Amino acid sequence: MRVDSRIDRSFVRGRAALVAGALGLLLAVGGCGAAGDASDSGAKAADGKSAPREGFADEDGAGASSAEQQADGKAAGKKAAPKPGASHVIRTATLSVEVRSVPKAVAAARGVAEGAGGLVASENTERLDDTYETSHLVLRVPQERFQEVLRELSGSGKLLSRTSNAKDVTDQVVDVDSRISTQRASVARVRELMDKAEKISDVVALEGELSSRQSDLESLLAQQASLKDRTSLATITLDLTPPDAPGDDGEKEDDPGFLDALGGGWDAFVTMLRWITVAFGAAFPFLLTAALAVVAWRVLRKRRAARRTAPVVTAPAAGKDGAPAS
Repeated sequence: MRVDSRIDRSFVRGRAALVAGALGLLLAVGGCGAAGDASDSGAKAADGKSAPREGFADEDGAGASSAEQQADGKAAGKKAAPKPGASHVIRTATLSVEVRSVPKAVAAARGVAEGAGGLVASENTERLDDTYETSHLVLRVPQERFQEVLRELSGSGKLLSRTSNAKDVTDQVVDVDSRISTQRASVARVRELMDKAEKISDVVALEGELSSRQSDLESLLAQQASLKDRTSLATITLDLTPPDAPGDDGEKEDDPGFLDALGGGWDAFVTMLRWITVAFGAAFPFLLTAALAVVAWRVLRKRRAARRTAPVVTAPAAGKDGAPAS
């Protein structure tokens, strides 16, 4: 019995030792694997790459590719940097120029605008008197030729005033474009619902909604066209005026002379005669009627006076024998 108990104890101890050895071997293998993973992750971190997170198998490749692209971009002098979006600017300018001949200056300004690929939006010419006239022009020129055209117009005569303005509307253009895309998609969805609608009430409601959204879309398209026109063509307002009446030496005559006074007096005399003639012409019918009435009255008066002063002729008295008395 003692021998059997000893055998059983030795067998149990052997099994326990075997189990302990197996557990130790598993722990050793696990520690080596963890150390290997830690060393790998540390090596990747040292190389500038991050280890993949659990549950994201593709992140390792994506992270590696992005890191490589960044490294290549830095090595190439940042050639892969994204380009900024195009800016949209509304440019306007106002010029006031004094020229010797307004018609010639207007023709020259029209030629400059059309030569630059622009156009004359409006022209208003006003004559001051028989000699002088002024002109107001609105020119539309491409943005890239704006400064060039501005310099040419400023040098066409004596520059009196010049103002220039630039307004950046890039955000507004981007916003309108985005709203147009959204509105078009909304209109398309409403049309799809109309195609699937079966009830008359649903069709009527969808038609009203479609009309409202289509109206909003047209308004946005009009805003887009206006912004495109103002950002593609700059606006230049040009005022052309002649110089004040110069003298022989080119200087302005502030004080009037004898000839000026004589000319002014003659103009006043001619004006007075003109008004007298006009007044006489207006009163002539009335004067003629009054004269005829006076003449008729005088004729009638003379006839009445002649009748009153005429002598009365009486017949002679007869005698007894019937002979007239002597």
